[in-house]
Amino acid sequence: MPAGCSVRAIWILNNLDAVVFSRRFPVVEKHWRSACKSENDKSSGDELSSSATVYTLLPSDSELAAAFLERKQREGSARGFGMRLSQSSPGSDSWVDDPITRHIIGLYINKEQEGDKNLLWPLILHVRGHYVVLVLPLVEPRHLKGYAKLCKRSDCGNALGVDASLSSLLLDLPSITGAFMVAHVIGDIVTGDTIEPEVVVSTAPSVGGLFDSLTGSIGISGISSRAKPVAPPTASSSPASTAASGTVMTDTPKPGSKLFDKDALRTFISSSMPFGTPLDLNYPNIFTIKANGFSASDLPSTDQKQPAWKPYLYKGKQRILFTIHETVNAALYDRDEIPDNISVSGQVNCRAELEGMPDVSLPLAGLNTTKVEVLSYHPCTQVPEQGVDKQAVMFSPPLGNFVLMRYQATSALGPPIKGFYQLSMVSEDKGAFLFKLHLMEGYKAPLTMEFCNVTMPFPRRRIVSLDGTPSAGTVSTSDHSVEWKIVTSGRGLYGKSIEVTFPGTIKFAPWQHLRTSSVSSYSHASSIDEDSDNETENSSNMVNEEHFMEKMNKDLPPADLEEPFCWKAYNYAKVSFRIAGGSLSGITIDPKSVSIYPTVKAPAEFSTQVISGDYILWNTLGKCPYVAVGKMEKM
Repeated sequence: MPAGCSVRAIWILNNLDAVVFSRRFPVVEKHWRSACKSENDKSSGDELSSSATVYTLLPSDSELAAAFLERKQREGSARGFGMRLSQSSPGSDSWVDDPITRHIIGLYINKEQEGDKNLLWPLILHVRGHYVVLVLPLVEPRHLKGYAKLCKRSDCGNALGVDASLSSLLLDLPSITGAFMVAHVIGDIVTGDTIEPEVVVSTAPSVGGLFDSLTGSIGISGISSRAKPVAPPTASSSPASTAASGTVMTDTPKPGSKLFDKDALRTFISSSMPFGTPLDLNYPNIFTIKANGFSASDLPSTDQKQPAWKPYLYKGKQRILFTIHETVNAALYDRDEIPDNISVSGQVNCRAELEGMPDVSLPLAGLNTTKVEVLSYHPCTQVPEQGVDKQAVMFSPPLGNFVLMRYQATSALGPPIKGFYQLSMVSEDKGAFLFKLHLMEGYKAPLTMEFCNVTMPFPRRRIVSLDGTPSAGTVSTSDHSVEWKIVTSGRGLYGKSIEVTFPGTIKFAPWQHLRTSSVSSYSHASSIDEDSDNETENSSNMVNEEHFMEKMNKDLPPADLEEPFCWKAYNYAKVSFRIAGGSLSGITIDPKSVSIYPTVKAPAEFSTQVISGDYILWNTLGKCPYVAVGKMEKM
């Protein structure tokens, strides 16, 4: 069987569990049936040959929808439990007791008729908006048999490194990774979220000097990627993308609010993965090719080989743009026994408006101050040289915006916001809280915090009133949250740090019992009305806080697994911010060090954006989830 990724079939289901789109690839199915025949012939002499026979047919849309609905009811949700529970039965995904089964699932087609020989696996499950995307990659029949055995084993879970485990099985299947990429790009197309990576263009004059003055800091309406007219690039109109640092460039058509275009999806599948083998999953490339076609002027010279990721050759004024886009995730506990957790996820976005097919090289600086944990590059990239502080990168840029590099790192400057949040229940319906935060401590110019908001969510309680005045900023409330705007847009913190406090009290509507039979009613619990009038308990206000917290933990139903921060009575505050002027990881690009071969006069521009991801301040006085780190004993 050929290596790589091939896809047998694709299904898209709506929120009513009905198939609204499907595509099968007969060429890949021919390979599957041939492999099944060889595998079944090998098993013909086995005493268990009947159970060793592999299911060779693809189900109809109605059969797949029925099997998906049956699994959804059995597993509790579309993704399932991901772990073995009392409701789990042999043969089900949750029986394998591995969280990956929430994303790679199996379906039994016509279970009553076919017995145990009807397992359809591995199905990549991707939930996007109101749709579920299922992608079935081509694997070898022995892998399907291996998973079927895991679904019947008596022991619970699999030890790390054991041969007969789901992890070891998936490591032998590179097609799984390709199928995930297919599922994600189809999900983007279905929901209309086919946005290219952001490339921020500085509105101030750059190293281009006279070139910038001639182009007026480059409005993008006049830029095209070829001689004849193309679909014009659009600039995002969202405030987050059009900050003072510049504008955002993209070649992607604006997503509409209508239902997904099946014809566009069919065209994309036919062009990006002909005969079921993914070749180019870049939707903007496929869209541009469909809109414009090709002409004789698009052909490169005979001595050049045009890569698949650059279907058109750029013609026009030349320049190259780089943007480092970082997302900061943090869990701050302010406790001696629990260390804070801060990580930076970053990517280097690029747009190379260069004629022909040149090679671009540049050194990445700042690596000596950064602990890079994960580093990956675009397929067009080569990394020929590595040093202590610099890492040379060479690439042949594709058309439009693309992600040159992705990385995971630690913050070289420390957390941009640190401090604590405390919430203490003084009665069943009233709490006292206190914030004490340091913003941009140790940060210097040109780093600027453009805005900073703190939100206290209370998804299980309704807010009646709030009493308190912060030392800086403004406060607003809704039924289930409090928002504190510390730094507003237009009044950023430039090259300085501040300390802010916010003490106050908050009053909730009377506490109401939510009766649930047990945690096993997980799928039913999420549908309970939070504000329903069930049974109000009258209790004295003169009760200690531990009593209140114990009662809340007991009465609150578990939240959906998709809401990790709303499990039982955990309370927290979430911080959102944006920082311009530099990266937190310390990674940077010197525009003067960018070289292009063959040599051309093309100015290079560089910008950065840092935004918050899940930046959480856990209540110091309450319960909080964290990962326990084991201690290694010396031998």
